Amino acid sequence: MVRVIEDMFGIAVNPMTQKTDRVRRFTLSTERGMSVSILTLGAVIQALKVPDFNGKLEDVCLGYDDVAGYYRNQPYYFGATTGRVANRIARGRFQLCGKEVSVSRNVWDRHHLHGGFVGFDSVIWDVVGVHKDGITLQHISPDGHEGYPGELTTNINFSLNETGCFGMRIEARTKATTAVNLSNHSYFNLAGHGAGREALYQHMLMIKAQKIVDVDQELLPTGKLMRVRTTPYDFSSLVSLGKRLNQVSTCPLGGFDNNFCVDVSPNRVQLVARVVHPCSGRFMEVHTNQPGLQFTTANNLPDEDCGDIPNVGKDGAHYVRQGAFTLQTHKYPDAMNHCDFPTIVLNPGQLYDHQVVYRFGACPKRV
Repeated sequence: MVRVIEDMFGIAVNPMTQKTDRVRRFTLSTERGMSVSILTLGAVIQALKVPDFNGKLEDVCLGYDDVAGYYRNQPYYFGATTGRVANRIARGRFQLCGKEVSVSRNVWDRHHLHGGFVGFDSVIWDVVGVHKDGITLQHISPDGHEGYPGELTTNINFSLNETGCFGMRIEARTKATTAVNLSNHSYFNLAGHGAGREALYQHMLMIKAQKIVDVDQELLPTGKLMRVRTTPYDFSSLVSLGKRLNQVSTCPLGGFDNNFCVDVSPNRVQLVARVVHPCSGRFMEVHTNQPGLQFTTANNLPDEDCGDIPNVGKDGAHYVRQGAFTLQTHKYPDAMNHCDFPTIVLNPGQLYDHQVVYRFGACPKRV
């Protein structure tokens, strides 16, 4: 049986109304001890606790203890829902219905990222349903917000079950033709949210993809898809993440920030990735109906080895460069400027339906 408990996380000014509002937190928990906490601020996944092979619970999702932490560290998007369009839009413009659309440029005053200056991560979502296994949040994005045409109504259903599956179903409808490509930007470390770089290097990773989206130095797609076979980007079978990170250490990023092209059906949720932390036995699977999987290794977090001021998260944990990973499900980045990419255009009468299930568990302890 899943329990749903609500408490107040804090107070914030909703940028859509400029009014002070409560930030509510809903914690879903199972009898086996797994739990996930969701905020109405940014539809953020604030905590996710899962047991290891001994039953010891650990919070494996990076985040903050208060509202101020999320506002202070907004550029990291910890646990947040990103949109109206996640990832990048080159030069903040694209063609739609024969007209050029200009959206906000919040990256170097050149490009659009994760919905702009006031994206879905920054607003306070409405609670429109509390269910026996989860909650439903809603945000209505007005016509013209951050430059996007059409009023867009988005609902996210968060659910949890006793088999260790945490699901999100994102549905959206628009009143005018627009672009929609939502995602969740949670950072994970299966050894614990504050376990850091050494623990991340112990992880094993599999991604069911034969290609990645090729990008330039500004992480903008070139329009080409690059085969991963015989490259450090080949995660087609379970492989040491530490080994792969060492192989890309001399690249400009020094880590991973790539969109993997996974072969899925839009009408069916399928396994696209599996992560294992052998030392704790914890594993995580990603199942989705989305064709893109953005795998990153927190390359932009502070590097304490270089004297950077640490990012302080929950319980005083230091969040550091390459101390966590993301597996963000969505369509390809900058899809509006590449006609060969899966479309992110949504028309009135159509339903945007984005499904993702994170399955957690623990492998038996080795003797």
